[in-house]
Amino acid sequence: MSELRYTAGDTTCVGYVAYPKGAGPHPVVIVTPAFGGLDDFARGKADWLASLGYIGFAVDYYGEGRTARDEAHASELMHVLQADRATLLVRMQSALDTARALPDADANRVAAIGFCFGGKAVLDLARSGASLSGVVPFHGIFDAPPSGCSKMNTSVLVLHGWDDPLAKPDQAVGLATELTEHCDDWQILAFGHTSHAFTNPNAQNPKAGMAYVPSSNDRAFAAMQAFLTERFAQS
Repeated sequence: MSELRYTAGDTTCVGYVAYPKGAGPHPVVIVTPAFGGLDDFARGKADWLASLGYIGFAVDYYGEGRTARDEAHASELMHVLQADRATLLVRMQSALDTARALPDADANRVAAIGFCFGGKAVLDLARSGASLSGVVPFHGIFDAPPSGCSKMNTSVLVLHGWDDPLAKPDQAVGLATELTEHCDDWQILAFGHTSHAFTNPNAQNPKAGMAYVPSSNDRAFAAMQAFLTERFAQS
C-alpha cells in the first residue's frame, strides 16, 4: 500500500496502489474517486480490493495530487474537467496504461470502477474503445462527451440509484440506448428508494438526494464482485 506517481501527458498524477498477498500476476481494478479527488474512501476501496486478491489502483484524475478542500472546491475542480472531457480521457487512459505496467499485474485482466464523477470517467474510458475486462460506475453521471461514443471493447455494469437527482430515469434510459448501440455486454442494476452517493457512509443529506443506503451499498458491491469474478475468468 503506497503512493504511486505516474504521468498523464505533461501532468504528474499521484495515485495509490494496494497489492494482494501472494505471487502474481494479479488482475487489476482501477478505482476512480468521486468529485473530491483521491481520498480515504477510494484508498479504502483499493485496500479492500487487494484483500479480494486484486491489485487496487486508486487514480488521480485532477493531477498533481489535488483534492478538494470542501464541496464548493470539489465542484470547481470537477467543472474544469467536465468542460474538458478530452483531458479527463487522457488521464484515464494514462491510468489504464499505468495499471497494465504495475509489477505483478496481469495486463490482460484490468477493470475500472468509479464513483459519482469517477463513474463518468470510467464510462468515458469505455466510450473511447479502450480494451478492459469490465467497467463499473457506481452512482455515476451519464452524459456522453462531445466526441461521442466508439464501439466499446468491454463489458459494463451500471450500479444506479433510481432516485438519483444527478442521473434521472430518462438519463438512465438514454444511457441504456447508448449502450445498446455501442456495447455488446451491458447491465444496469437500479436500486429503488436510493439516491446519489448511496455507497458513501458520509452522505447524509436525503433532502438533497445524497444519502448512504446500506442495503443498496451491499447489493451493489456483491454485484460488482460477481461481475469481476466472471469477467476476469473469461479474460
